[in-house]
Amino acid sequence: MKKNKKKIERRNKIRRRIRSTIRGTAERPRLSIFKSNKHVYLQLINDRENATLAAMSTKSDDLEKELKDKPGVEAAHLVGKALAEVAKDQGITKVVFDRSGYKYHGVVKAAADGAREGGLDL
Repeated sequence: MKKNKKKIERRNKIRRRIRSTIRGTAERPRLSIFKSNKHVYLQLINDRENATLAAMSTKSDDLEKELKDKPGVEAAHLVGKALAEVAKDQGITKVVFDRSGYKYHGVVKAAADGAREGGLDL
């Protein structure tokens, strides 16, 4: 239990440090990622207005059939791609990537690559 608490505190410290430099705007929103043990959540956030412009996750109804029986990395890639399509419909092409204190590999990297493949400029 103690080890898990230390890991969470460490990630939150890194997350705060990253967030002190990264800001999302209407023209270039922040692409934030959160991952749980089962799911991946992506959001496009305008920090000036404290508004979520678009959101997508592995729990989304739109992706339910596509994500069935897919491992986490492939699912994250598809979620990133789907979010990029939604963003392009809203006229968003450039974003700032916020890895939320996670290491840039695995699910986080796959989500970013999927967003790039979908047409977003990170």
